[in-house]
This record gives sequence, structure tokens and C-alpha cells, in this order.
Amino acid sequence: MAIAFVFPGQGSQDVGMGRDLAQQFKAAREVFEEIDAALGQKLSQIMWEGPKETLTLTENAQPALMAHSMAVMRVLEREKGFSLKDKVKFVAGHSLGEYSALAAAGAFSIGDAARLLKLRGQAMQKAVPVGMGAMAALLGVGLDVARKVAEEAAQGDVCDIANDNEPTQVVLSGHKTAIDRVGEVGKKHGVRRAIPLPVSAPFHCSLLKPAADAMAEALAKVTINAPAVPVIANVTAAPVSEPDEIRKLLVQQVTGTVRWRECVLAMAAAGVTDLYELGSGKVLSGLAGRIDKALKATPVGTPADVEAVVGALIG
Repeated sequence: MAIAFVFPGQGSQDVGMGRDLAQQFKAAREVFEEIDAALGQKLSQIMWEGPKETLTLTENAQPALMAHSMAVMRVLEREKGFSLKDKVKFVAGHSLGEYSALAAAGAFSIGDAARLLKLRGQAMQKAVPVGMGAMAALLGVGLDVARKVAEEAAQGDVCDIANDNEPTQVVLSGHKTAIDRVGEVGKKHGVRRAIPLPVSAPFHCSLLKPAADAMAEALAKVTINAPAVPVIANVTAAPVSEPDEIRKLLVQQVTGTVRWRECVLAMAAAGVTDLYELGSGKVLSGLAGRIDKALKATPVGTPADVEAVVGALIG
């Protein structure tokens, strides 16, 4: 058995996330306290009590998802005796989850990861005026067809591939005027459905260049260590361990495509048999089975989940 840890992206947040971990494990409580202190904000209170609209704000959702993921990670390491370096072949995360993966592998301190994600959320929101951008998920087609749809729908506007999630789900991002055309254009290309996404900004498209510039400036000031295990980068779908390369790829990631399907295939090709999704929800566990049916994927977000996987992880 070869293991990879994967970390969820935006959309997996929910009120109450991580509260039961904090109640049951000291290591988890310490993670939430550390992040609250780093941000100068009671993020844990928003995570556990809401309101949902406040938690869903990009600048809160991004560090909150990392906080939950890292709480699970710390419980495994400090309370269950798990060693990432000894047991895990790769880590990877979907969009903001890449920061969680890097923190889990020791490339970032938790405080730095929280501050970077808060800034990342604010910069993404600020880059495009509200109402000017949009995103839509294309169902029933893969990357090649999605590229044709994006090209035809653009008509001079920005319409980029944001996420290549699995063989039949690709997300487009760009000007709202272009995304509004995607449904009609998609019909000609066999798109089963084009679903507008409830997002506050058009993530992972060229309109976010100002946010990429802000992240380049912030990342230049942060210490990045070599990760304990290789990280599969979103924009290359290949392993990276060199700190300067990590820094460069995180800047590219703001406007670049999240090549998640290829990330998972790369891990499987390198021998990974079991994925564990640490943190909120089970979106990545669901995608894994549609990318490679041979992969076993297990979500780990609650105390019960932790107890259920400890034997397999440590044995």
C-alpha cells in the first residue's frame, strides 16, 4: 500500500467544521488557537458558529479549510504517533488545499499558511469587481471539449479553464458575459449540463493577475522549507520539493488551471493506491474514484474518522 494525503479546496467548508476535533483533542485545539492568533481574528468561532455567509467569504473560507485539515494532521502526528515522512509518498491539495498540503509537509508554518490564505482570499476578491466575473462547471465532457467551448464562448472576453477535476467535469472561469454564453455553446459540443457556480470571484483565470502579483509579493517574504515529502503541484501535475520552485508555482496557481485529474493520475502512476482526504467534506474522495477506479479514497475529518483510519495508517 502506498499512501497520498490530499487536501480539499473551497466549497467544502461548513459551519461546525473541526469543532468536534477541538473538543476531543488538545493537538487540534492548539491548531485553531495558533491560527486565531496568527490572524488576530476568532476564525474558529466563525467556523464553529457561523453565520454561514461569513464563513463562505473567500478570505475566511480559505484559512478555515486549511485549519481543519491541519487539525486532523496534528491529531494524527501528535496524538496517534503518525509520521508523514515515513508513511506518505506524496501530498497534494486542490487550489487553496495546496497550501494545506505544504503546511502538512512542513514547508510552511501554520501561521504563515493562515496569513497567506487570508491575503489570497482578499486579493482574489479585490482583483475583479463583484458581478464582472463568473464560473461554470461543464458536466459530461472532458478537457478537450471544454477547451473548444471556452474558445467559442470567449468572443473577445476572458474564458479560461479553471479546474480539470475529473474526466467528465471541467470548470470554466472568466468574464460573466462569456460564462453566460457557455450553456448555449456547450449544447453544440455535447455538454450535458453547464452549472453556474455560487462564487464571489472568477478563480483560476487571467483576470486574477492582480491577485497573483499580490501573492508574489507576500510569498517573497515568507520562509518556505523543503517539504518532508514531495508535493504534487496544481499547475504542473508533477512533484515539487525545491522551495523557490514552490514559491513560483504558487504564484502561477492563482491564474493557472488546477490540473487535479492529472495530479491524481500522476500519483497513481507513481504507485499510490490509497488517498486520504484530510479536512472538510469528501469532494476529492468522490473525484478520485471517477479519475481512477483502482484508487481507494477515504475522507478523514472527524474524531470517528481518525479512529477508523489509524490502524491502516500506522500499522
